[in-house]
Amino acid sequence: MNAPTSRRRLLLSLSVAAGTAAVGVPALAHGERGNDRDEDDGFRQGKLFMSTNAVAGNVLQVFARAPQGPASLIASLPTGGQGTGGGLGSQGAVALSTSGRYLFVVNAGSHSVSTFRLGRRGAELVSTVPSGGSTPTSVAESDGLVYVLNAPAAGIGNVVAGFRNEGGMLRPLADGTRALADRSAPAQVGFDADGELLVISERAATQLVAYRVRRHGELELEPTVMPSPGATPFGFGITRRNVLVVSEAGTSSASSYRIGERRGAPLQLVSPAVANGQGAACWIAVTPNGRFAYSANAAASNVSSYAIDVQGALTLLAAQAGFTSGNGALDMAVTPDGRQLHVFASRAPQQIVSFTIAPDGGLTRIGVLGGITPGSAGLVAN
Repeated sequence: MNAPTSRRRLLLSLSVAAGTAAVGVPALAHGERGNDRDEDDGFRQGKLFMSTNAVAGNVLQVFARAPQGPASLIASLPTGGQGTGGGLGSQGAVALSTSGRYLFVVNAGSHSVSTFRLGRRGAELVSTVPSGGSTPTSVAESDGLVYVLNAPAAGIGNVVAGFRNEGGMLRPLADGTRALADRSAPAQVGFDADGELLVISERAATQLVAYRVRRHGELELEPTVMPSPGATPFGFGITRRNVLVVSEAGTSSASSYRIGERRGAPLQLVSPAVANGQGAACWIAVTPNGRFAYSANAAASNVSSYAIDVQGALTLLAAQAGFTSGNGALDMAVTPDGRQLHVFASRAPQQIVSFTIAPDGGLTRIGVLGGITPGSAGLVAN
């Protein structure tokens, strides 16, 4: 393994000059400038974040969560970029930093990525910068290191591009770009729990690609390629114990892997293609305690639940654990306390459907929020 994250990550600047922004974006999108040392969490807890992905101008929408009931829209913040107006075919279009202080949003229509600082009274748009490629669809962060997945609709020119987050301004790494296979239809980029491995799911290539992260954030030149036991690997979640759970849309299944136990094999298959009997399991979410995983089944408009044991093995708990009333099921977010699951139901009328999570992994529907913008993408919770 590489040196521990704390030794190989560069120190980040925690301040940015007043008014700093890129490509003409207003520095203050909403609320006041946050102080990274403020103890008042403000927008740093109890919220859901989602992008509208609108062609006329992408907007970050902020929702307040309720203990027993639907979420409510409390803020709409322009990102300074444009969306595509349709589904991105990805997971991770919106991502939170590991510190909880920053939020990243891809602007697929304008080939850029925006960074917001979450503060006491709102969220400040700090920068909107080129994404390092065309059509960014997924973004991930670990300890100030950010990688953006660029996946053009034509399938030519797929790349991941690396950045350093310096107080909300993303600075490209000198050797931070790696090309992916053309027409492989990559769906998500994400870090392992230690920030030492970068994983990309490739739908059309039916495989996972894993790059080891070097000391200064750049990726090794050659990745490890792991064939997927299920067809069309799509979204994934990684537990704190470094168990990787991947949804497979073509077989409506999920597979699990252990990460990083062998130098020559960073991904070790544990459970291959555990089917849920539904349709198009595309998005995946895991609970913070690593005990449960949920797949959003787009074709069946429902959610399946899986148990994860200490070895990383999957067991299907309920093929139909939760329903979105025929409205589809796409992006999902589990809250940091592991007590709620929120699902984007993408068919008209577009909704966010909220569930509570029982100690045994069961779901109970508690509310529905309508009026969600068609084509929205990405859903995260803090």
